[in-house]
Amino acid sequence: MLELSGITYAPATAGAPILDGVGFQTQKGRPLLIAGASGSGKTSLLEIISGLASATSGSIRWNGSAVKRRQLRWLCGIVFQFPERHFLGLSVAQELRLGHRRLGHEREQSVLERVGLDSIASTTAPERLSGGQQRRLALAVQMLRGAEVLLLDEPTAGLDWSVRRDVLDLLADLAREQVLIVVTHEPELFQDWDCQRLRLQGGRLEPMTTLP
Repeated sequence: MLELSGITYAPATAGAPILDGVGFQTQKGRPLLIAGASGSGKTSLLEIISGLASATSGSIRWNGSAVKRRQLRWLCGIVFQFPERHFLGLSVAQELRLGHRRLGHEREQSVLERVGLDSIASTTAPERLSGGQQRRLALAVQMLRGAEVLLLDEPTAGLDWSVRRDVLDLLADLAREQVLIVVTHEPELFQDWDCQRLRLQGGRLEPMTTLP
């Protein structure tokens, strides 16, 4: 279980706290959807959970134990809204093997199959993949890292309906095995999802009982 308590984020450049006492609990088996308008602090929240940024105050616990920023970096994997900007490999295979020099072909194919990319040639350059395929590749990278918490920033942005449906089905499937948190400014796209729903507004989280 992942638990946030009293998370406040007030960088010096901001006139008011971006996050003000944010807290929630979530665990594997059911994804958590956090909705909020652009600029509401959704990405900042993911960066704090993943250890890429430090909260001004508050705590994060994993299975009951407090975790520090360095531990969060190992525990969590984040897939940004534009994952192609973060790829470093010249091919799908090279991207997967970054940090995994001894990654065997069997393991590589297994994770590609898990995310629905097993029909793609491993020599394909990441920039030649479609938007949906790039998100799948970014997920595969985090799964190889062993991330127990997957964080998705606007995973459906820019995708047409058929591709979006496939990506949502994949994420719902992954949530059975890992803690999965999605942030979006378009919660209506997830109306068929069985998930916990929260809204981030004014720096605070509150239950979301209705869709826009």
